[in-house]
Amino acid sequence: MSILNSFKETKFGQFLRHLHLGLYNRFFTYIPSFTVRHFLLRDLYGMKIGRDTNIHMGVMVFAPQRISIDDNSIVHFDCILDGRCGLTIGKCVDISYQVNIFTLQHDLDSPDYISTGAPVVIHDYSVIAGRSTILPGVTIGKGAVVATGAVVTKDVPEYVMVGGVPAQFIRQRNQNLTYKLKYRRYFH
Repeated sequence: MSILNSFKETKFGQFLRHLHLGLYNRFFTYIPSFTVRHFLLRDLYGMKIGRDTNIHMGVMVFAPQRISIDDNSIVHFDCILDGRCGLTIGKCVDISYQVNIFTLQHDLDSPDYISTGAPVVIHDYSVIAGRSTILPGVTIGKGAVVATGAVVTKDVPEYVMVGGVPAQFIRQRNQNLTYKLKYRRYFH
């Protein structure tokens, strides 16, 4: 249980959670220490971070208590991880720079412009290339690849590469994947 979850659901407790998360997203995310950033995300905000997983500087998070990242995964700099409806990232997943993963959006056809969303799941050995966007409710299959700049609006099958706006099939990927990501650069 995170420190912030110990507050009761009061307006003051909600204010403190938003204040702390705002401080993380604007300041603490730029601390050049994996240890400090991971401590804040795990112990203060309740995010689940696996062994040898690396979250680089500049990663912005929403509802980190609903984000789970398994072992040996990498989230490169300047990404947005939206956990408001749930975000699950598997083992050995490589999320490149400036990737946006959203679980909540507005219904453009709603007269009240209501929020609508669904969880996002990214399975083991997936690669999400730079400046890609994944929209709410999408599942990225095991070993799938999302090409640079793609906008993923629907599920991606296992071991398939997709790209474009909206993302479409490009080719199959090798299914014999056994690598483990363990990437740590100082001051990242």
